[in-house]
Amino acid sequence: MTISADHTASGHTERPVDADPVAEAVRKFGISVEDYMLPARHQIQMVDPDGRLKPEDEQGTEPGHEYPLPGDDELMVAYEQLVVGRRVNDQNSALVRQGRMAVYPSSHGQEACQVAAALCLSGGDWMFPTYRDAVAVMARGVDPVEAMTIFRGDWHSGFDPLKHKVGIQCTPLTTQLLHAVGVAHAAKLRGEDTVVLAMCGDGATSEGDFHEALNFAAVFHLPVIFFVQNNKYAISVPLAHQSVAPSLAHKAVGYGMAGERVDGNDVVALLAVLDRAVKLAREGSGPLLVEANTYRMQAHTNADDDTRYRENSEVAEWRAKDPISRMKTYLTDRGLLDGQVEARILEKAEAVATQLRDGLSEDVPVDPQGLFRHVFAKPTPQLKEQSAMLADELARDAASEEAEK
Repeated sequence: MTISADHTASGHTERPVDADPVAEAVRKFGISVEDYMLPARHQIQMVDPDGRLKPEDEQGTEPGHEYPLPGDDELMVAYEQLVVGRRVNDQNSALVRQGRMAVYPSSHGQEACQVAAALCLSGGDWMFPTYRDAVAVMARGVDPVEAMTIFRGDWHSGFDPLKHKVGIQCTPLTTQLLHAVGVAHAAKLRGEDTVVLAMCGDGATSEGDFHEALNFAAVFHLPVIFFVQNNKYAISVPLAHQSVAPSLAHKAVGYGMAGERVDGNDVVALLAVLDRAVKLAREGSGPLLVEANTYRMQAHTNADDDTRYRENSEVAEWRAKDPISRMKTYLTDRGLLDGQVEARILEKAEAVATQLRDGLSEDVPVDPQGLFRHVFAKPTPQLKEQSAMLADELARDAASEEAEK
């Protein structure tokens, strides 16, 4: 059920929802099941690290692609989100050092994946991010301060998941994939036109929840796109110590779904691949897996020392593949980006950074009774008793302080 150039995707959208996808592909194209399910021989790349568009019929070590080029408006929106996302990453890292945030897992270098994940979805679709996907959450329309509330150590997520169709960011690996599959299953049972994008990293593919989510989605033929951001390290564990599969996209075939590999620093290719994946899923192709090859430029979090497990030369090699500089060159050469537009985008990015600084510097009133307020819809007798005990203790403390004055 591949969506790549190596294995023609034409005709997939005409397949009846309940038809066997493998049998349909073999019948229409006369190809083997293996060719039908496996990802392209080479990752999909449309704009190279120098910002040059690769011709569709280019030959060589990385052949061309069959994906249509995203529209200019979509590319300009994506570039703006890239610039804003980079500024957010750098600002949040500074806020952690200033003590205004408890922790921040930066996605510096991975912004192309973040932006494409948000832009490929429609308003009624759902996105389930990882803890590193704050830029994607913002690109989905969540207020920047609300998106970062969880990283300042607050007890709640900061935003309404239902309003934005964005799952809560959380630390446990891969649990969000099960939530994503559940939402997709419910939407299918209700007859809703909903596609779910489930995000994870390379380390998550080693978790049992990853297997359970993909297997369930495939068996029940659900409209889920599993988007794996392969940034080469599960904290300090390199990919070579996690899996010996040809690629993480190859794991899809074991579940009966198509897999694809894409340059995770090429936002043009990401948009093209994910846009088509969403289209196929919406039209009944079932789940798909997309692996984006990218790199985490900064430490896992502010508590991590990445110099202990990777060389500076490796980081420098990936710095040359930066998604923002690549996109800036491409858009400038096409006449879509000039100094005036760039200045406007940088001004917006700085405004978001200012909003974050101001919003995360405000003291948040603490209500101790909030510990009990949202545990259950209807408080249990035990919770009521504990709440009353705390209220009594706080009242006695307040009276004692007043008497001492």
